[in-house]
Amino acid sequence: MFQIKISVTIFAPKKVVWGVICDTKSYPIWNKFIVACESSFEVDSPIIMKVRLAPLGIIQQTEKITQNRKEELMEYQTAFPLGLLSSLRQHILTEIDANTTEYTSFWETKGLLSPINRFLFGKQLVAGFREMTLGIKTEAEKQNL
Repeated sequence: MFQIKISVTIFAPKKVVWGVICDTKSYPIWNKFIVACESSFEVDSPIIMKVRLAPLGIIQQTEKITQNRKEELMEYQTAFPLGLLSSLRQHILTEIDANTTEYTSFWETKGLLSPINRFLFGKQLVAGFREMTLGIKTEAEKQNL
């Protein structure tokens, strides 16, 4: 198993943070990791992302929305046959007060190929998720001014 979990305090209400996460058309402006994204965010619908992952460049990743609790949790997953590799991604929002939100970015892989995935892409994935998390923080705080 390989996990990445990053939490930040964002000085903006949950509604604003959630809006940044769901405004996929704006991703190219502030998100250098997920450079494009399309989804209705409805449970069981696809989420199609273009991910910048060195040394591969930009790759397309399609996953399935498995949970959507407005302003609390967005979750999506993917799985390859035979238990080779599965991933789970969560955006978790917790209200600290009316104008402050804790945002947690969580991602994990499991399966036979998970250690290889970590070896080949671990540093880039950690950097990408960190950059995206800080991008969400910066964009939400900017919108909250």
